[in-house]
Amino acid sequence: MAVQQTQMLPPQYVEDLQKDLGTQLTALTAAPLDTSRFAPQVAGQDQAQTDAYTMATTPGQGIGAFQNYITQAGGYSGPQGYQGFMSPYQQDVIDATLSEYDTQASQGLQGIADRATMAGNLGGGREGVMAAQYQNKSDLNRALLQSGLLQQGFTQANQLANQAFGQQQALAQQVPQLYGADIGTLRSAGAGQQSQAQAQLDATREGNRLEAYEPYERLGYQQSGVASIASGAPGQYQSMVTPNPTPLQTALGIASVGGGLLGNYGDYLRGRNT
Repeated sequence: MAVQQTQMLPPQYVEDLQKDLGTQLTALTAAPLDTSRFAPQVAGQDQAQTDAYTMATTPGQGIGAFQNYITQAGGYSGPQGYQGFMSPYQQDVIDATLSEYDTQASQGLQGIADRATMAGNLGGGREGVMAAQYQNKSDLNRALLQSGLLQQGFTQANQLANQAFGQQQALAQQVPQLYGADIGTLRSAGAGQQSQAQAQLDATREGNRLEAYEPYERLGYQQSGVASIASGAPGQYQSMVTPNPTPLQTALGIASVGGGLLGNYGDYLRGRNT
């Protein structure tokens, strides 16, 4: 009896599409992707950021920017701090003042002598006592005048030293703040530039990635389309019939079976005669 086998095959155009899809997929995946074109990259520091770092780490600027002012302030403190603020003309002023005082004092002594002369007591004891008292008082006043001038100069110099000390302390606080503001401005501006550069790198990387994967995505769409077409396409039926054996094939088959049976029977008889 003939055997009939039936297969349902897709339409030819579906087979062609599947074959073309397989060819493209094999060719596309044969070579590895160059992933270096869309590998992550980090934008380098902007020049402003580099300048900010340099300024922040340079002694006397970012680090220890206060030190020079603190050192200078130390020179204005202590017992000798006022000396740098003494007026260079102070001694000239003192000398001129005392000279004028001495002139006025001499005129006072001359007045005592003149009055003694008019009284007829010139060179007398009364004149001597008056002159001595006048001179003593004059000397005392002269010393007080000189000490006052010196004290005035010292007080003024000390006030100036204290003022300079405060100024240096203020600068020790303000200068680092000003440096810090510059550093912060540079760092902020540099960060903005670095962010822009990073955005450009990211955009380039994303563009390269899209370009590299575009064939795969296109092939994926094609695969989905082929699958959709194949699922909705009508099938083609193909039958395969196996014909009945010919008389010769039948006879050969019977002879083969008969020979086997006779062989088995002969083995049986030999076994009984043994």
